[in-house]
Amino acid sequence: MSSILKGIAASNGIAIAKAYRLVEPDLSFDKKSVENAEEEVARFQAAISTSKSELEAIRDKAMVDLGEDKAQIFEAHLLVLSDPELLTPIEDKVKTENVNAEFALKETADMFVSMFESMDNEYMKERAADIRDVTKRVLSHLLGVQIANPSMVTEEVIVIAEDLTPSDTAQLNRQFVKGFTTDIGGRTSHSAIMARSMEIPAVVGTKSVTDSVENGDMIIVDGLNGEVHINPTPEVIEEYKREHARYEDQKAEWAKLVNEPTVSKDGQHVELAANIGTPKDLEGVKNNGGEGVGLYRTEFLYMGRDELPTEDEQYEAYKAVLEGMEDKPVVVRTLDIGGDKELPYLNLPKEMNPFLGYRAIRLCLDEQEIFRTQLRALLKASPYGNLKIMFPMISNLQEFREAKAILEEEKKKLQENGTNVADKIEVGIMVEIPSTAVMADVFAKEVDFFSIGTNDLIQYTMAADRMNERVSYLYQPYNPAILRLVKMVIDAAHNEGKWAGMCGEMAGDEIAVPILLGLGLDEFSMSATSILRARSQIHGLNQSDMKKLAEEVLQLDTNDEVIKAVEKAVSHS
Repeated sequence: MSSILKGIAASNGIAIAKAYRLVEPDLSFDKKSVENAEEEVARFQAAISTSKSELEAIRDKAMVDLGEDKAQIFEAHLLVLSDPELLTPIEDKVKTENVNAEFALKETADMFVSMFESMDNEYMKERAADIRDVTKRVLSHLLGVQIANPSMVTEEVIVIAEDLTPSDTAQLNRQFVKGFTTDIGGRTSHSAIMARSMEIPAVVGTKSVTDSVENGDMIIVDGLNGEVHINPTPEVIEEYKREHARYEDQKAEWAKLVNEPTVSKDGQHVELAANIGTPKDLEGVKNNGGEGVGLYRTEFLYMGRDELPTEDEQYEAYKAVLEGMEDKPVVVRTLDIGGDKELPYLNLPKEMNPFLGYRAIRLCLDEQEIFRTQLRALLKASPYGNLKIMFPMISNLQEFREAKAILEEEKKKLQENGTNVADKIEVGIMVEIPSTAVMADVFAKEVDFFSIGTNDLIQYTMAADRMNERVSYLYQPYNPAILRLVKMVIDAAHNEGKWAGMCGEMAGDEIAVPILLGLGLDEFSMSATSILRARSQIHGLNQSDMKKLAEEVLQLDTNDEVIKAVEKAVSHS
């Protein structure tokens, strides 16, 4: 039976492939008596053997794709599967109590897990985590339930999930994952942002895709219109293949602009930069004609691992990006953990409202060793390119001064030790808190630049959680309240001879671009895949006309009125 789900178009493009469900499996079972204990032991040993083969394959793939340190995790899991101290009691329990292998496995494993977790020893606590992971895998084979592993996909698929965490998305194999769709999330959720940087179509916020789709169903993800087609008819598939071809032709037209400057019809030049998460994203920046990196989200260096990255690891990553961009500007945001980006190994307290809590610069000023390590790595990498450092989540001037003082201290120490550091490194802030936007004229006297982070600025100004579908109607990028704050920031920067950029998703938005051009924004930073479309759009606009449009929309009352005014102005330009 074919059906259509509506969601939010999160990443442009069209994908047609089979469904791959990335959902937590149901591993529930009942305790049962068994008549033949030897047969039950043999069934358990077969599950162990299958799990070993699986883990060896995952370990080998991790070694190639992710390096030796990630592969070590699976090596530890293999050791657990060969440990007689765990396996023998399970087999003995089956034989002496005549119980099913699932029950014997869970009872014994839980005993070891609680024993190890109660020890005041990090190594033992890690062993508990290994046992828990391995138990889940063996249990899945005993129950005949498949555990999803996105990194091991070997055919073209569309990933179906309730949501995708940043670490889930980082594991996706771009060669085979053609698109994804989720129950929850919005255009600015991290899974959506990652989809755009990976250049794969995505529809999020469908509410019910995990309930509606089985493994192997044929799926069309329409990332242009926000639709998911489940088991479509052959006619619909053909129609979408044609639509896909049209979109690819449009992209080919945009691709001709890859080496062109971004200049409006009346000669105003602006910079189109890209938001990236890892050095691997540079290829996309170059292929899409990025004139710089406007936001390097360094937190991805810290995620998907079980300890903090070393100073050397960070230095290598920053150096790779700076060298790769060949003296084009690279704005590196210091660690922005918190909100929906957690680091389990930091053991941060659970908070009622993590988006308004202990995160980003607040955490870094408190956990100074983490912050100083990152700043040293950045300073050491600075001679290899055009580095600009940006502090996130700044809400008052004191925080900026404190962060900058720590940076200066580390710079001085390195120079005294004879380490080469770039002479001029611009230091700016992300403007994502209304208090900072309102005080932009004061900040502009001390910072070198502003970059407006609209994803959070909108949610904080409108008091509307951007991850919550029920209040998604309040996520209004064109609300005159937001536009007035943006204008305050740009004007404050220009009055002090500084530049203002934007690194929120609004910077690449087709409705927002004309307004931002009119407001005088200097740098637009967006997902790399949006750059060529935005360049094409700006080439067709007169900045002088957009200036009048910007003045007009600032006086309007609602988000919808602004959209209508932009559409009318653009159709006449």
